[in-house]
Amino acid sequence: MSRWEPNARGRLEQAALELYGERGFEQTTVADIAQRAGLTERTFFRHYADKREVLFGGAASLQEALVSTLAAAPAAAAPIDAVAAALGTAADLFGERHAFARRRHRVIVANADLRERELIKLADLSAALADGLRARGVADPAASLAAEAGVAVFKVAFERWIEESGERDVAEVIRESLAELKVVMAGG
Repeated sequence: MSRWEPNARGRLEQAALELYGERGFEQTTVADIAQRAGLTERTFFRHYADKREVLFGGAASLQEALVSTLAAAPAAAAPIDAVAAALGTAADLFGERHAFARRRHRVIVANADLRERELIKLADLSAALADGLRARGVADPAASLAAEAGVAVFKVAFERWIEESGERDVAEVIRESLAELKVVMAGG
């Protein structure tokens, strides 16, 4: 193996998803992932803390993008509309990654510990959005409710999107899901 390999992170991600799909998450080791990617375990640990982080490594980027978009929303925007604007940012991050997202979701759904980690990630995202709303002057409980509702919309929309063919933009599915929530809240 050479000392430096291009796209090591992407290769590790691809190898991990292949192995998780073939063997299952629990039966796959870091050594297996590194070997499949044609890299060393040391290279793996330069990119990821453990084999779970291959699946959750983008959580911080997603949270950062959503919070910064929330902060940039028009001051007059209602809290849920500011959250909706933030959620629209997800389209930029998931764009051409439909197949990856679908495979990732299947691995997570098949493992209780990974489902728990996913819920923690969503709770962290909700807390960050609520903090962002409070920074915009939205008082509680409105800030917490809008953030939690936004994360629920994101979760439902994301699951709908990965079950589809991938032809539609995730932002479109998020907008539809938000519209459905507003209908439900209006008593429709």
